[in-house]
Amino acid sequence: MLTFVSWLFIALGVATALAIALDVAKRPQPMAVMNVTWPITGLYMPVLGWWAYARMGRAAPSAGDQESHGHGEDHEHDHGHAHHHHGDKPKWQGVFVSATHCGGGCTAGDVVTAPLATLTGFSLLGSATLGHFVLAFIGAYLFGVLFQYLPIRGMSDSGPRQALIDAIKADTLSLVAFQAGMYVWMLIAIHGWMGEMNAFSVTFWFMMQIAMLIGFATSYPANWILINRGIKHAM
Repeated sequence: MLTFVSWLFIALGVATALAIALDVAKRPQPMAVMNVTWPITGLYMPVLGWWAYARMGRAAPSAGDQESHGHGEDHEHDHGHAHHHHGDKPKWQGVFVSATHCGGGCTAGDVVTAPLATLTGFSLLGSATLGHFVLAFIGAYLFGVLFQYLPIRGMSDSGPRQALIDAIKADTLSLVAFQAGMYVWMLIAIHGWMGEMNAFSVTFWFMMQIAMLIGFATSYPANWILINRGIKHAM
């Protein structure tokens, strides 16, 4: 039964990610890295990821689409349903999108490093689980800082060194909170029913979906704090 449920939710995650990616291709994000972040969010937020994207992140259509669908868009405006024109978001939504940005980098790092850890049998202090966690943290940190660095460089006059420092400041607390939430769940799963960290098992990736959702939840307060202190900006 667990295997069936795992396949179901993995399939829903992939379908959500593909739907978002197809829509993003037609409606590119103002911040380029979000073109990658939103589909990644769909992977660990099956179905809910589409709602979050449509409600908080969907960009206005391109000029060509606006011309070809102008009448339909006007009709939407007339009825107050132009959900792709977001304007100023409520703070909770800005923090939510900032958390997806962090989650995108963390998830990318986890997806890259988990198979490497399984293939190599990498362990620390005799523990394969600790080896997985350490590799995942390194990968998540590298991708997370990169996801912060690229928009900082693209949207400010900061030089490479200052942009890197700002990216580390903006991402470290959020990333640690995300990974900590993930690790707690994965430890529960390992000792409860999974047994081992096998990145070539569908059950592992279903547990990772849940872990990433929990990581998103634990990173949300961290993003709120960082935004309140002006270390990063709500998105």
